[in-house]
Amino acid sequence: MRREAKPGPRWLGTLLFVPLLLALAWLFTRPLLWLGMDPGAVKLLVSLGAFVLFLVCLPLRLRRVWGIARPWRCLGLNAPFKRSIRALVRGLLEAALVLLGLSLALLVLGQARVGDGLTLGQVVNAVALMGVGFAEELVFRGWLWGELQLRLNWIPAVAAQAAVFSVLHTRFDQGWAIPLGLLPGMFVLGLVLAGQCSRDGNLLAGAVGLHGGLVAGWFALQSGLLSLEPSIPVWLMGANYNPAALPNYNPVGGLLGWLGLAQLLRL
Repeated sequence: MRREAKPGPRWLGTLLFVPLLLALAWLFTRPLLWLGMDPGAVKLLVSLGAFVLFLVCLPLRLRRVWGIARPWRCLGLNAPFKRSIRALVRGLLEAALVLLGLSLALLVLGQARVGDGLTLGQVVNAVALMGVGFAEELVFRGWLWGELQLRLNWIPAVAAQAAVFSVLHTRFDQGWAIPLGLLPGMFVLGLVLAGQCSRDGNLLAGAVGLHGGLVAGWFALQSGLLSLEPSIPVWLMGANYNPAALPNYNPVGGLLGWLGLAQLLRL
């Protein structure tokens, strides 16, 4: 007998949904390059445009493909205000504890010293980076994980979303050190963020707080709260993306980041 397909999204639709939105945003922004706009600014507009299209198309997809009447509630966004705030604050506190431990370790090891502080522009930039946490959590732990759970069992779906998250956040163009450290680190971070959603009763707020807090907090630390040595060992802090100027590390790719993530994973 022929096995009937499991109801829900098809693999091709899942694979093409976000790339097609990116392609549309890319097409819409091409004229800006012809008008002489800075390519970096156009690239940013492509990302913003794709996310706007994602917000518009996502509820339509959930209603049509998932069979969901209330898409935003299903995605963990339309929840009681107090529950969402508690989850958000808990995620921010967990991010702060991880970054505090990381900072203390760097100071004790002599790989950093207390910096001169932040400018107003850097503070604004750090706060704006919280939006990156929201956008990525909606994409990876909201939409992608939901689609995978409709096709896979829970554990394979968790592992698959973490694997996609890690691959898309790893740079493969700067030698072997970056992917060797970042791939497993980002995979564990994907597991941690999925676990945060589950612990909060499928709310996204806690994962947004944790993810956004880590991104914004680390930016603030590197930008002025700490003065990092430009030659911290790769195995300790991951690769330095910008050795010629202000150090730019991603601690998820090194031992200190792994230890912090391991503590979060235990939760």
